[in-house]
Amino acid sequence: MIFFEPRQSAAPEIAKEAITLVRALYDVEGQGSNASVEDRLRLRQEQSASVLAELREKHFDWKEQLLPKHPMAEAIKNALGHWEELNVFVADGAVAIDNNVSEREMKRIVLNRKKGLFVGNERGGRNGAIPASLTSSCRCHDVDPQICLTQLLINLSSLRMSDLLDGLPDRWKATQNVRLAGVAHEREFAQ
Repeated sequence: MIFFEPRQSAAPEIAKEAITLVRALYDVEGQGSNASVEDRLRLRQEQSASVLAELREKHFDWKEQLLPKHPMAEAIKNALGHWEELNVFVADGAVAIDNNVSEREMKRIVLNRKKGLFVGNERGGRNGAIPASLTSSCRCHDVDPQICLTQLLINLSSLRMSDLLDGLPDRWKATQNVRLAGVAHEREFAQ
């Protein structure tokens, strides 16, 4: 995006102002990074909403200063055209401020697709997609894929079909957290 290259930008002062306001939004995100969804939403509505309102007003001011075909004017027009989508995170504490996680996962998909050119046949592609999907899901839920998949494979023969979904990373993590809390409680009780 043009805003994030002020030295190379055709409108460096506008880029600097935009970056300052965007940094303020990310500072709020940093404050709420470990907060609950409800607390993060409250923080965003108390602090980010006003920064977004200021940023929107600045966009209109900047748009008036620039010629319509100016590269920065194009970026501003694009941002204003997607303003509602850019503000979704202020209405939902569970929504990320950006799509960086999705972008990283898409890169992995592209790399896996390139590797998939050499799987041999459709069945091989499906078989390769399953672990790729599971490891991506592990990363999304902040779970170590090796530990999760190893435990799943070890216990696979004793699982009933109805319990198979409990091996998915999100459920596995919840189960592990309960187990760890129980172990910690037992250690406290033993002392």
